[in-house]
Amino acid sequence: MDYASLPDTLGELYKALIQVFNAANTQTAALDARLIIQERCGHSWSDILADPLKSIDEEEKKNIARDAELHISGKPLSRIYGMREFWGHPFSINEHVLDPRPDTELIIDIARRRHKKDDRLRILDIGTGSGCILISLLHEFPGSTGIGLDVSKDALSIAKHNADKIGVSDRAEFRESNWLSALTPEDDFDLVVSNPPYIRESVIPDLEINVKEFDPILALDGGKDGLQAYKEIFSSLSRHLKEGAIALFEIGYDQGEDLMRLSRESRFEFRNVHPDFAGLPRVVEICRGDK
Repeated sequence: MDYASLPDTLGELYKALIQVFNAANTQTAALDARLIIQERCGHSWSDILADPLKSIDEEEKKNIARDAELHISGKPLSRIYGMREFWGHPFSINEHVLDPRPDTELIIDIARRRHKKDDRLRILDIGTGSGCILISLLHEFPGSTGIGLDVSKDALSIAKHNADKIGVSDRAEFRESNWLSALTPEDDFDLVVSNPPYIRESVIPDLEINVKEFDPILALDGGKDGLQAYKEIFSSLSRHLKEGAIALFEIGYDQGEDLMRLSRESRFEFRNVHPDFAGLPRVVEICRGDK
């Protein structure tokens, strides 16, 4: 993209970026335009409305043109800027962690419905990645503590950084772990959460560029049937659930019945499948059964 072709005023620049992104069939053209302007010029949405004739300098236009070109080619803005907002908090991300999606916020919402703000919970996040789920929950439940598990040391480093940045590091512990292997017999929890890899390996080559080229394969590949992570977790989860505890797992849109079957085979009580914003199955809720 030729930066010289971009308008010199804030309002016209915003309109031009929307046109560029619409032409490239991006799904959130207006939001993307605002994010780039915010990042590269420091101007908010209210600034665009209040002062559309404000001048944009050449260096800002160069940066915006470069970012727009990368974004059109398939790179998410969150990857360009190394940050993604999740549950109202700015999470640092890099190539070692999954880019948090809005649908995953459903886990936080369900937990808030199941528990009071002043509950003193012990929380486990399996495959924590950036730490976005655990950290958001610790922010919502200020009397609670938690453990985040991940097999990737690099992911754990990002999670620790985010916990410190968002102010919950004194209540969060992060352990390198192959699923639940780093837990001790004394580790038990009131709430377990996870967004494990659940994409069937045969589908991965057909994923959109912004997923398959920028999200780590470890966070995507759920094995031949997409269920391998759940099988691994369910095999030892029950011994770490307190009486009355619930576990919330993100799933693929077509995995509700499979998780219902798998949870019952593993002697868990299946409670519900919660739909996402599009009405598709997204989060499975289970609790300890008779096992």
